[in-house]
Amino acid sequence: MNDITALDESGLEDVLSEPADATKNVLADLSGDIVVLGAGGKMGPTLAMMLRKAAPERNIYAVSRFSDEAARARIERVGIKTIELDLLDESHYAKLPRAQNVFFLAGMKFGSSGNQPLTWAMNSFVPALVARHYKNSKIVVFSTGNVYPLVGIDSGGATEDTAPGPIGEYAQSCLGRERMFEYFSQLYGTAVTIVRLNYANEPRYGIVVDLTTKILNDEPVDLTMGAVNLIWQRDANDYIIRAITIAKSPAAILNVAGPDTIGVRRLAEQIGRELEREPRFVSQETQSALLSNASYCLNTFGRPQMTVEEMVSVIAKWVASGKKTLNRPTKYDVRDGTF
Repeated sequence: MNDITALDESGLEDVLSEPADATKNVLADLSGDIVVLGAGGKMGPTLAMMLRKAAPERNIYAVSRFSDEAARARIERVGIKTIELDLLDESHYAKLPRAQNVFFLAGMKFGSSGNQPLTWAMNSFVPALVARHYKNSKIVVFSTGNVYPLVGIDSGGATEDTAPGPIGEYAQSCLGRERMFEYFSQLYGTAVTIVRLNYANEPRYGIVVDLTTKILNDEPVDLTMGAVNLIWQRDANDYIIRAITIAKSPAAILNVAGPDTIGVRRLAEQIGRELEREPRFVSQETQSALLSNASYCLNTFGRPQMTVEEMVSVIAKWVASGKKTLNRPTKYDVRDGTF
């Protein structure tokens, strides 16, 4: 990959939204318009842009409250139709476009511990409204690996068959999101895929950004959560789009993550080598962590295009060069569910 630090934000999003050939083939075989709900968040813009590139003749709608007008402008520039509305307001649903294919990315994580009622409303009530409104569509639901319990470092991660064990109200509300889509999938026969993600990374946010920032600021890296899953956001977008091909009723579950369990110590040391700095560590690795097993995804859709080593190099260079980051820590090291 060319020097990514030479790119502006639009150029970066162009890289992150480039679809694989397999994704183009999926969209070619898919009929009907496409709507992305919650398109103004961290992954929404590049997911919508990838859909646009993979389906240039299709109507693509991006729906959000759009607090970031610059992001909205970048979405519109590539020919995506944006719709500004609040999914919590039932009166706004009449403004939603008819679409046979829905990607649901709306939700709340950061600040959830300070506003639990809004967290539950966004993560459990809104899904019920959307699932009912789009009962005749195919729906891909963006969820999180946080619905799983902590598992052994050497376990290979929780599989789709692992019983949920959400820790804290954020994770509990995300399981509520899944249950609402599952309920309406069963009630109406709606084809649904629930995607549990752990963790998407790109140069503006993610675990690699968090660790790079700590090392640059000579802040200690806490090793208590001793291992993580990482996936490049472009690869995650590819998998999320292709997940529509396995949508069914009752709802399908798909873990989206990288193929490996990555030790936080090893990851920080690799970042340190890129930065020519020595990371400082505190605490000791515990024997459990929040980990997902993506074998089903990888066997179905193939391995990711970006390796961890490539990802670390690209992101560390971006952050070290002083380029824009979103200043939204993943809080990957939180073990009590408080976000």
